[in-house]
Amino acid sequence: MIDTRTAPYGALILRVVLGALFLAHAGLKIFVFTPAGTAQFFASLGLPGALAYLTILAEVAGGIALILGVWTRAVSLALVPVLLGSILFVHGAAGFFFSNANGGWEYPAFWAVTLVVQALIGDGALALRPLGRPALQAEGR
Repeated sequence: MIDTRTAPYGALILRVVLGALFLAHAGLKIFVFTPAGTAQFFASLGLPGALAYLTILAEVAGGIALILGVWTRAVSLALVPVLLGSILFVHGAAGFFFSNANGGWEYPAFWAVTLVVQALIGDGALALRPLGRPALQAEGR
């Protein structure tokens, strides 16, 4: 049974933490590795360098949208491919544990699953919703 009094706050916490994680990873790419350095890294993996800029944009826009609670379900699902790409092209070969050299794939896999969970449970409390879209009642946000 779902506790409809507290479930919206659980969804809120998950949504804000997911958004903050995306902003932190975008910040790493922008301020530490630099966008040009990130593009060079993507190219070294055999990916188009321009994909790095798209990834940074997705992480920033998606992180902000999640924190604010705008289009939460769609944004959550749209960000899953970013994490699947990190598993396939960066972390997958390093093995399961993220403490391995080059990081393992369990952290981005868990992160992808939490995005799917967020998409299933919805916005939660204190979400900004696009104009014309009413807040859902306690039976699920």
